[in-house]
Amino acid sequence: MKKMITRRMLAGLYLLLLLPITIQAQNQESVLILDQLIQKVLTQNPELHSSYESWEASKTRISQQEALPDPTLGLNMMNLPVNSFALDQEPMTGKQITLMQMFPFPGKLGLKGKIAQSDSDISLQQYQELQNQLVKKTKQSYFDLFYVYQAIATVENNQDLLSEFVEIAETRYSVGNGLQQDVMRAQVALSKMIDKELKLRQQRESLQARINALINEPADAPLGRPVDPGINNLTTDLNSLVELADTSSPLLEAWRTVVQRSDQKVDLALKGRYPDFSIGLAYTQRDELQNGMKGYDFVSGMFNVRIPLYFNKKQDKKVQEMQITRTSMEYRYQDVENSIEQMLQQSLTDLEKNRRLIDLYETGILPQAEESLESSLAGYQTDKVDFLSLLDSELTLFNLRLDYYRIVADYHKSVADLEALTGSEL
Repeated sequence: MKKMITRRMLAGLYLLLLLPITIQAQNQESVLILDQLIQKVLTQNPELHSSYESWEASKTRISQQEALPDPTLGLNMMNLPVNSFALDQEPMTGKQITLMQMFPFPGKLGLKGKIAQSDSDISLQQYQELQNQLVKKTKQSYFDLFYVYQAIATVENNQDLLSEFVEIAETRYSVGNGLQQDVMRAQVALSKMIDKELKLRQQRESLQARINALINEPADAPLGRPVDPGINNLTTDLNSLVELADTSSPLLEAWRTVVQRSDQKVDLALKGRYPDFSIGLAYTQRDELQNGMKGYDFVSGMFNVRIPLYFNKKQDKKVQEMQITRTSMEYRYQDVENSIEQMLQQSLTDLEKNRRLIDLYETGILPQAEESLESSLAGYQTDKVDFLSLLDSELTLFNLRLDYYRIVADYHKSVADLEALTGSEL
């Protein structure tokens, strides 16, 4: 009986220790490649398409702002006598057509065009920043899905081992070498493992629906199993990341453009102190009078100037408004810059912490937990260790494996954070 128990226990332990190989074999069934998924997001995401169309629309506004105001065409009846309303009674009566064109003060249209160009640049940078954020969401969801798949595989393998424990405890109890409490503890642990598997499968469905929303696919569309990303030693420091963000981040570039646009609006407000003017041309046609007098046609020219008479209440206040807005935008830019630096520091700290934890788990914690389980197994076979200690060692190793895969996923999510903040692949 003891030999039968030993073989079963060793088989279960061997299954648990070979868990990574089992998962790797399962990964070959249906593979979800991260780069291919990102490419789908960049080509199929509706929010990204909407942002791109907004940028395309913004480019059409540049020429609109640089164009002159539309001319005005007028048709007039000049000096029509009210006693007869006849066109040939009075020499001053005539039919007139006018054409009037308004010209803003030189430089105003150019500034309006530059402001529209800045608006278009901001739309482009917002589109690029949205790309960064969508790639970040995709990567983080992918690594969360990777963790869930690893956790499900770990739970399934652990269920097999706990089933062996239940059978062993029942066998020992049936021959009088074990306790009924051991059987119940093993059954409770197995039930908890089944419950955890159900929750993980629900979490997997939720993550798959989130990813499918990013690629504009039905929520229940199959995706496949994420590939183990492995661990790359990313060596960087905060100063390098801040410099990279300063040159590559679309978010920072957008805010710099906002400040630049504020300067342009100040210049335009200053131009508002100068008058606009209009040039017009009129042609008047006259009929021959009733008394036989010839009615000659005549041409008129017009020149109008808009006088900024109330500049102290309007134009000057507009200048003050734009100057205050510019100062506000400069402070906002500084705030965004500081926030990005703070988030870079936090993500870098998380990255380094997770990298150290991965090393610690791979070289210390997991091997020690496996040795502890092997020792408990050997002690249980010689009745030096009770079943509760054996079960505790097995569950400890199980939880440590889950923690390890969670840390691996968090490591890659930290890298995705850094890439989104800097606007560059690391």
